[in-house]
Amino acid sequence: QLVESGGGLVQAGGSLRLSCADSRRLFSNNAMGWFRQAPGMEREFVAAISWRTDSTYADSVKGRFTISRDLAKNTVYLQMNNLRPEDTAFYLCAADRSPYAHTTRGAYTYWGQGTEVTVSS
Repeated sequence: QLVESGGGLVQAGGSLRLSCADSRRLFSNNAMGWFRQAPGMEREFVAAISWRTDSTYADSVKGRFTISRDLAKNTVYLQMNNLRPEDTAFYLCAADRSPYAHTTRGAYTYWGQGTEVTVSS
């Protein structure tokens, strides 16, 4: 089971750190990703990290967001800095079916419930 936490309300320019806990220790050898979905919008890729901690980002968050993972804690993090109102969305973490990070939604087989992020202007 993947459990996200860390969402909330923040002013533009602020920071949040999202966490995704793999409570059953199922995905240590899988790539992990973060996606987000704003109201009325398609779910979009944000960031992903491979089992070897190679990372990839959407252009819209590159330089502002950092994905990392702590294998000892079975947790993946998304550090979000310099947040913008357009980052407002429901953020979900997911486990890739492979060890290598993908940017497409179809590569991910297991999803958490998500956490809401709201950035005020």
